[in-house]
Amino acid sequence: MIAEPPGRATSDTTGEPPDLRATGLRLGYDKLVVVDDLEVAIPPGRITVIVGANACGKSTLLQALARLLPPRAGAVELDGRSIQSMPTRQVARRIGILPQSPVAPAGLTVIDLVTRGRAPHQNWWRQWSTTDERAVHEALTATDMLELAHRPVDELSGGQRQRAWIAMSIAQGTPVLLLDEPTTFLDLAHQIDVLDLVVDLNRQEHRTVVMVLHDLNQASRYADHLIAMKAGRIVAQGAPAEVITTELVEQVFDLDCRITVDPVTGTPMIIPVGRHHRAGTTPLAVA
Repeated sequence: MIAEPPGRATSDTTGEPPDLRATGLRLGYDKLVVVDDLEVAIPPGRITVIVGANACGKSTLLQALARLLPPRAGAVELDGRSIQSMPTRQVARRIGILPQSPVAPAGLTVIDLVTRGRAPHQNWWRQWSTTDERAVHEALTATDMLELAHRPVDELSGGQRQRAWIAMSIAQGTPVLLLDEPTTFLDLAHQIDVLDLVVDLNRQEHRTVVMVLHDLNQASRYADHLIAMKAGRIVAQGAPAEVITTELVEQVFDLDCRITVDPVTGTPMIIPVGRHHRAGTTPLAVA
């Protein structure tokens, strides 16, 4: 068990939420252009979810917003400054990213992993402090990982492991948090647990969150702002109730569906039709 340090950690989540946007963005790998002439402004202090079919450019866009992928044209701007012109440490204090399926070194404990989130705040004249200690403790508490702090990350379940990585991102103290498919490989209960935690971070700490999700119903439930992409372009964005239509799902995912209202949240709920359930076909037998 880790003793709680006195006071509360300070972080960059205080004050006005950062303004993060992209203009005229072109992104690619080698000779392949994935995103071209893209314009997007991330709503400050809200939860934005990016959806789209595989290879449409969702994760590529997220990498550019995190300064991990330099644009071939256009710019990503943070508070009016090109993110490419900013020092790496300064960006890392403002934007945190959790990539797909991160891997920790063998034997690394949870607390060691979470402690790494404080690296952007360290330099030769500012070493480990009580502020860092509080930030780590609060991150472990927020993710319900205190009891597992000294366990090796590679011995945890999938849900626990994902919470450990999110704890590292929380400890980093950034006002913007980018999450690339944070629910991948998790069972349904752990998916909801992770997404509820993201909402807590947004509502309680006013962090701007941008997530890539595959599940349209979860995206509709948890997004304040939804961005739908196809072939490297944004085809629709706005509140889920405005964006999610049968026509949009057909255009973006090539999927016949019906839209109803989620009885729990009142948000759009997508019901796929499928070849075996179209009108005039014989229903599948239920055991």
